[in-house]
Amino acid sequence: MSFVDTLRQWDNAVTCVDRQDLTEALRIFLTIPEPNSKIYFDIGCLHLLNQDLDAAEKAFDCSISKDEHLSVAFFQRGITFYKKQRYEESLADFQQAFKALRGNQLIDYKALGLRYKLFACEVLLNVALCEAQLGNWEKAHQNLVKALDYKTDTKLNIIDRALDSALKQKLFKPVEFPSKVLFKPNRHYVAELEKKDYLGKAKVVASVVPQDAFSGFAPLQPQVEESPTHPKEREVLRALEGEPHTVLYEFVPETSDELAVAPGNIVFVLQKGVDNWASVVFNERRGLVPYNYLERLEISLASKPNEKQRRSQPPSKEPPTRPERKQGLTPSGKTSKDTRQKDEQPTNNLCIVKVCFTFNFAVSVPPGCTYAILIEKISKKLKLPSTSITLSLTSEATEQSIITPSTEMESVWRRATDLRITLWCNAKEQTDGNPKSEIHFVALHSYESSNPEDLNFQQGDTVTFLSRVNKDWLEGECSGKTGIFPASFVEELSVNGRSMK
Repeated sequence: MSFVDTLRQWDNAVTCVDRQDLTEALRIFLTIPEPNSKIYFDIGCLHLLNQDLDAAEKAFDCSISKDEHLSVAFFQRGITFYKKQRYEESLADFQQAFKALRGNQLIDYKALGLRYKLFACEVLLNVALCEAQLGNWEKAHQNLVKALDYKTDTKLNIIDRALDSALKQKLFKPVEFPSKVLFKPNRHYVAELEKKDYLGKAKVVASVVPQDAFSGFAPLQPQVEESPTHPKEREVLRALEGEPHTVLYEFVPETSDELAVAPGNIVFVLQKGVDNWASVVFNERRGLVPYNYLERLEISLASKPNEKQRRSQPPSKEPPTRPERKQGLTPSGKTSKDTRQKDEQPTNNLCIVKVCFTFNFAVSVPPGCTYAILIEKISKKLKLPSTSITLSLTSEATEQSIITPSTEMESVWRRATDLRITLWCNAKEQTDGNPKSEIHFVALHSYESSNPEDLNFQQGDTVTFLSRVNKDWLEGECSGKTGIFPASFVEELSVNGRSMK
């Protein structure tokens, strides 16, 4: 699983915890294949909330193995051992947590995504409690006195109460980690996971058509900048091509040269036939529509209010009967471009082979050519060796449909229609021992970070690219370790080892 997928799962699990759905959060956490130290810590905290102490212990073990300097993980594992009444192991973990503090009064984990401050005086209080459980009351008193040197004003009361109990050789309560407080992924990384709509949805700002809500593409129409002060005579605004008409009824085409339209659409009639069919343009497409489904639209600068209202409302009656098309009387529903494409048959006596690959392309070969000529053309087009290409007559490659050097090509070419045939192509991975094409970077500068998910490397190291996190961060592998790093610290290498800008 890539870093981006891990980040998305981590964020989903933390969101479930915020919704108090701890079961679903734990299920999502356990589906992450390679958790980092912070995720293991979160898993251990959820097990601890469920009183599953054995599972919590294993999770904190993994967290510490991933990051030996994570003091709060030692602290939580010490709490787990204390609840299991394994006081010697709990004492060792609390002492290790205090050592990881390195003489500081506290560690604020907010920068790492955990809203918690681990105080040295609280760690020493738990050390003293473990000593008391083992019967070492003198050492317990010494650790509490030592805790006074690291105390803060807010923590003074609990230290004083613990000292009073220790003098009377009475046990006191341990300081525990707050429930449902977990490490969260970096909010800047999470923000990059959300898709952003920079363009938004189109809307009609101005139109010469009354109450026009259409936001697609149509032939250019003249626009009126300002309404006239005084009413003018009716002035028809002509379109660049054809006469504007309003569609009254929905029309569903039955042939390829007919055009689908809906009530309220504005179409432009190019030619009207004697058999009541019209050749129209709509949305830059040309086709046939029954003329009795249309109403002529005269666009004027001063339209009457009742006309606007009448035309904006769809008709309530049933659509008229579809007129019968008569050969020679129906106008052409194809554009001149379509006519040219129909007339343009291969004149050089070559067969057009359409190849369906991960993308579609076409090659020209002599009709009835051999398998070697055909596979060579396709091999050059894909820039792949012919041995890694498999051709078939159908989308699903079966023994009957696969084309091999031993296939009778006459049976293949018999499938061609008008010197055109469609084949399907699959490319196998190279098995000659050569490594797959990978993207490699060379480190321009050394990069060292305290974050466990970051990838550390030295200047001159080679980094293998895995995925792009965002425009500034990449995920890669170096010296057997995987993590993220700034894109500005590296540059790409070509196959022969020269650097590429």
